[in-house]
Amino acid sequence: MAAPKGNKFWKLRSKHGRDKLFASPELLLEAAYEYFEWCDKNPWQKNEAVKSGNMAGSIIKVPTQRPFSLSGLCNYLGCNQGYFYEFKTNCDKGFSDIITRIEELIEIQQFEGATVGAFNANIIARKLGLSDKQEITGKDGSPLNSPPTIILNNLIPESRFASSETEILDSIDDE
Repeated sequence: MAAPKGNKFWKLRSKHGRDKLFASPELLLEAAYEYFEWCDKNPWQKNEAVKSGNMAGSIIKVPTQRPFSLSGLCNYLGCNQGYFYEFKTNCDKGFSDIITRIEELIEIQQFEGATVGAFNANIIARKLGLSDKQEITGKDGSPLNSPPTIILNNLIPESRFASSETEILDSIDDE
């Protein structure tokens, strides 16, 4: 049932908007450390085949490190990334410093995990905005949209190639 038109029920509220998730920057950092610890204690389980021995071919679960992420942290904290970014832009310096520290810890763990092979380096590089771009330019310095074409002349005798569809059809008829 809808509220009656012209109601002023909203005036009965003692407060408006959502409460802050954390009363102090220290509590936010402590919660982030709890999330990091949870990630370490709850690794992903990867299925791998046993390669040799009596169990060769059977599938076993192998624990693998769980990467820290801002979306995972937000889920752990009970908020979404939009709320987190809004909070970051409107908070005081104490919270801002802690949020920056948390973001840096997440980035460090992802980067170092990718570096040592614990995480897929391509996925982490995209997530962190890292790229290895090489721009190919022509003689005049303008960028080329496609890689240059390499033409190999005279490496294969021409007699091996048909010069028309008719030659191909004739060769099939001869067989």
